[in-house]
Amino acid sequence: MSKVTSIGGGSDATTTTNAYRAAVIGTGFMGRVHGHAVRAHGGAVVGVAGSSPEKAEAFRVAHGAGRAHADALDLIRSDDVDVVHVCVPNHLHAPLSLAALDAGKHVVCEKPLATDAATAREMTAAAEAAERVAVVPFAYRFHPMAREARALVAAGAIGRVGLAHGGYLQDWLLYPREDNWRVDPAIGGPTRAFGDIGSHWCDMLEFVTGDRITSVSAQTGRFNDVRDGRPVATEDLVTLQFTTAGGTIGSAVISQVSPGRKNSLVLEVSGTEGSLRFDQERPETLWAGGRGRTAIISRDSPDLSADAARLSGLPVGHPQGYQDCFNALVADTADAVAGGAPEGLPVFADGLRAAIIAEAVLLSAREHRWVDIAEVDRG
Repeated sequence: MSKVTSIGGGSDATTTTNAYRAAVIGTGFMGRVHGHAVRAHGGAVVGVAGSSPEKAEAFRVAHGAGRAHADALDLIRSDDVDVVHVCVPNHLHAPLSLAALDAGKHVVCEKPLATDAATAREMTAAAEAAERVAVVPFAYRFHPMAREARALVAAGAIGRVGLAHGGYLQDWLLYPREDNWRVDPAIGGPTRAFGDIGSHWCDMLEFVTGDRITSVSAQTGRFNDVRDGRPVATEDLVTLQFTTAGGTIGSAVISQVSPGRKNSLVLEVSGTEGSLRFDQERPETLWAGGRGRTAIISRDSPDLSADAARLSGLPVGHPQGYQDCFNALVADTADAVAGGAPEGLPVFADGLRAAIIAEAVLLSAREHRWVDIAEVDRG
């Protein structure tokens, strides 16, 4: 593969990586996001496969892919593919990712990694055995101000963390007429709201604090027991209490039925010396609070941590957002493929972690009790 120079994140942070030849499996919204990120890095989407040849061809024409494949496995096994991006419904994540690893490819698999922890564990072991880069897009890690929050916590700037709270709220499944494959447990898995977006919140909590959830107490609920004429088994919302290994206690609210909330991921952590609040819908700033004063830390702060500055790719006033996070994730994936060790790249082990927490949440809600994460982590 030829060498290209690419921006790994920050405006003055360049890294040399191998050319990125990607296959995109899936032609929906996430397939488009991944394909754009590959091209933004300077890579090529050499092929695309979808649920039908017609959809694959339409994606190829609209998004500049090299060719359309009727058979995803044929594309995965192509000699000119280095990295396979799996952007399909959840029940297909495992077979396609395992096929890619078996073919010697690196993998970027959408979350949740699998519909159960046992399968996620199998996928993680397969990636390790194949010695391939295997990434799960917990992409909100790539907001510069999320990295700044992480750096401040690690540096002790807010003291010992004792409280964390927030949530992830959406409204796209508010009405009973609104349906999606994620609602069907045979396709999306036994958890919907938590598996889809609660997993992001828990990953952000653990990533920012460097601490791990050790026990959970959860409730699940539904606004709609019937959607589009069929009964619903998965949850619309979750409330969660938790404790961590470091002694933090906290709570989160997860919902896909909160009117007016579009993509509201909020995390606030409080320590003995201060608090930090990150709001994904306002990602250009980080709120910092103390007894004496409060402040807004901007992306152009001269004191920004090196990792946050690395990911700050545009001048302040030119907002970075969701797609920029994916662009940075692909850039760091390419760095890892080339032999680098980029900071904070979420891998299959992080996807397994999310699957274990999700099973603990469902068990807690079902049995109306606190559940230790170790109870379901049988690895």
